[in-house]
Amino acid sequence: MYQDVLLRNNVNITGKGTRTMLFAPGFGCDQNMWRLVTPAFEENYRIILFDYVGSGKSDYNAYDSSKYSDLHGYANDLIEICAALDLKEITFVGHSVGSTIGMLASIQKSDLFEQLIMIGPSPRYLNDQPDYIGGFKREELDGLIDMMEMNYIGWSNYLSKVIMKNPNRPELSKELEDSFCSTDPTVARQFAMATFFSDNREDLKKVVVPSLILQCSEDVIAPIEVGNYMHRHLTKSTLRLMEATGHCPHMSHPEETIRLIKEYLAVGYVSILSKE
Repeated sequence: MYQDVLLRNNVNITGKGTRTMLFAPGFGCDQNMWRLVTPAFEENYRIILFDYVGSGKSDYNAYDSSKYSDLHGYANDLIEICAALDLKEITFVGHSVGSTIGMLASIQKSDLFEQLIMIGPSPRYLNDQPDYIGGFKREELDGLIDMMEMNYIGWSNYLSKVIMKNPNRPELSKELEDSFCSTDPTVARQFAMATFFSDNREDLKKVVVPSLILQCSEDVIAPIEVGNYMHRHLTKSTLRLMEATGHCPHMSHPEETIRLIKEYLAVGYVSILSKE
């Protein structure tokens, strides 16, 4: 069974350390997106990389539309990966929706995790005014989903630029676009629905594992109001505002991402809000 889990999620292990660092990609991304960050931790950590079922080099035959209709299906896979490798005291690093997936896994199995490091997380992408700004109106997200159905290639080209928001580095947007295009459109659409229409605000108060929130500046997908909201509602959370723009600092600004993670790991939980 355990071998099936590792093949299902295309699990790869690197690093020389005895401690464990597990990286969860964001929507439409695979484990290769972490390549600029993981080498900085390989000396001191055992690095665990994986792909979501339906993405990357995962086993597409394992895809179940019912199981993956919401984020809990992905969270359960994450727990199974941990069980298959007998992981404990994990430093979890998640990007975007990967942060939420890790958070949901930690609510089920808090003893597996030592800390949660969340890059550009959001508990809800939809605005719920007047009390919550998630970044999107309902009609905007409906339009994105409709565009996926009508013109998936055009959607991939458009959204990759919106997410990356580093126009002076078009190669980054192109890599993200290629990642979107390598995913089956039907699977991508269902993952998009599970991601962008989820509401995990009530789950924040259930999280007991210390967390670091890395909040990018000028992030359309997860604006600063979202980072502040998460910091207010997550106990034992530290919020760092980054100089990095866009939604993928591990790709566009890996040095800053690495530095802030290392600073947090050296100091631990500090309930502060600081700007670089």
